[in-house]
Amino acid sequence: MIGAIGGTASVRLRRVVPAGCADVWVKLELQNPTGSMKDRLALAMVRAAERSGQLDGSTALLECTGGSTGTSLAFVASALGYRCSIISSDAYAPAKLASMRALGATLFVEPSVGGQVTPDLWPRMRARAETLVAAGGAHWVDQFQNTAGLTGYRDLGQELVDQVPTRVDAFCAAVGTAGLIMGAGRAIREACPDARIVALEPDTSAVLSGGAAGSHTIDGTAAGFVPPLFDRAFVTEVMALSEASARAMARALAEREGLFAGTSTGLNVLGALRLAREIGPGGTVVTVACDSGFKYLDGTLFASPSSGGPPGC
Repeated sequence: MIGAIGGTASVRLRRVVPAGCADVWVKLELQNPTGSMKDRLALAMVRAAERSGQLDGSTALLECTGGSTGTSLAFVASALGYRCSIISSDAYAPAKLASMRALGATLFVEPSVGGQVTPDLWPRMRARAETLVAAGGAHWVDQFQNTAGLTGYRDLGQELVDQVPTRVDAFCAAVGTAGLIMGAGRAIREACPDARIVALEPDTSAVLSGGAAGSHTIDGTAAGFVPPLFDRAFVTEVMALSEASARAMARALAEREGLFAGTSTGLNVLGALRLAREIGPGGTVVTVACDSGFKYLDGTLFASPSSGGPPGC
């Protein structure tokens, strides 16, 4: 099964991109086995741990996650014969928590405040991981610190360059661990030295933009601190975008493009449309559909149809 990771398709959006804008291409990471780009991350981190001798038959893989990384790690652990323990929260999509259990992971759920990602949530989850590591028998892959994951995302960036028929003028991506923006971004920058690399975050927790950490509902992004893997000098700019507009964009993508994806994808495409307007006709902006919309059906994202079209470019 792990051989099915990667090699996902890229498509050009046609109905949500108004006239007068650059082309917008989206890489369909929802085609990975668990429906998420995090399959690449999980496999890269586990393989690196194997090479370094940090894993044996008695060691459980351990991670703190908003959901997709946990599902991907549980999948890779199952495929390779490892035990897996995941620390997550009820702030994240219930389907993600259920999928981790279904793939055999032991799940520890840290209670949220009001069902949202609040600034105190990730410190509590990480403290719990430290306790489990101290008890012995667990290898914490720690996606926020682990540079091995950049390898998987670098492959994603190279695939984008190979699949898009024109020069890439800009690449944008929401920042969670920063693995995607840094890994894929470097592959794109090497192929297209003048490409803009734009980091995205919800305006409700715009820490990268110099704002305060806040509560939000964009899974997999804005943990409330600047992630260690994030290199501000590498990215061209940071955009803080409307959380409400990102959620509306996710619904519009499903209704108007047949692209069924989650909240971070909505943020990615919202940023891509802003860049497409700035760059104009003849240009190319690329971004990523991070995961499948099926993971969000039991939440509020698709509870009602979008009102009209998405925010225009």
